[in-house]
Amino acid sequence: MTLSARITGLYVGKSERLWQDKAPSAIRKKYREGPLELNKLGFLEDEQADLEVHGGPEKALHHYAAEHYARWAEEFPEHAALFKPGAVGENISTTGLTESNLCLGDVFSLGSARVQICQGRQPCWKLVSHTGIASMAMRFQKTGFTGWYYRVLEGGSARAGDTMSLLDRPHEDLVLADVIAARFNPRLDPALAQKLADTAVLSESWRKAFLKKSHAGFKEDTSKRLDG
Repeated sequence: MTLSARITGLYVGKSERLWQDKAPSAIRKKYREGPLELNKLGFLEDEQADLEVHGGPEKALHHYAAEHYARWAEEFPEHAALFKPGAVGENISTTGLTESNLCLGDVFSLGSARVQICQGRQPCWKLVSHTGIASMAMRFQKTGFTGWYYRVLEGGSARAGDTMSLLDRPHEDLVLADVIAARFNPRLDPALAQKLADTAVLSESWRKAFLKKSHAGFKEDTSKRLDG
């Protein structure tokens, strides 16, 4: 399968204390033309504030589909000026790649680097604080327009204007949109949960979450993540 997209923006940021009585965050990213060097932990110039829930080898880079912003601007017209690439803390922005035409485990070129999709994003209260929209995290979750994370298979450098090209698709049966929907489904079929828990290319944290969801009667508490 041939699938590619031009990188329209790369974004990096530093940890800041943005909100009184709240944990620091690096969600406020700034556009960089590049080239930007990246290693197993992402762009060298980027930071994550809370390493328990952000960053690490399996959340090294966050990619968000630029076409989703039109949807958010239409839904929240009073905040329309906010919704432009870089607005939700992503590192990579493109058009042409979305949760619906990608699969878990897809391997892409990123400049001279190689990266692999390993999970979707779990929106949290920081998205609410950042946008000023009380329902933003929940709307991300309900629509599945969360963006996705990469692990870095091979470091290198990338810049805006580079083309990302699909190099390998080991799981064409696991459309990313479906995996994300499954992650947030409180009534997920235990058999599907077990299948996903057994999928090696999925991030370890999501594999553990699906393993819990494979047990009948398990109920996940998302209040801390969504409400802060």
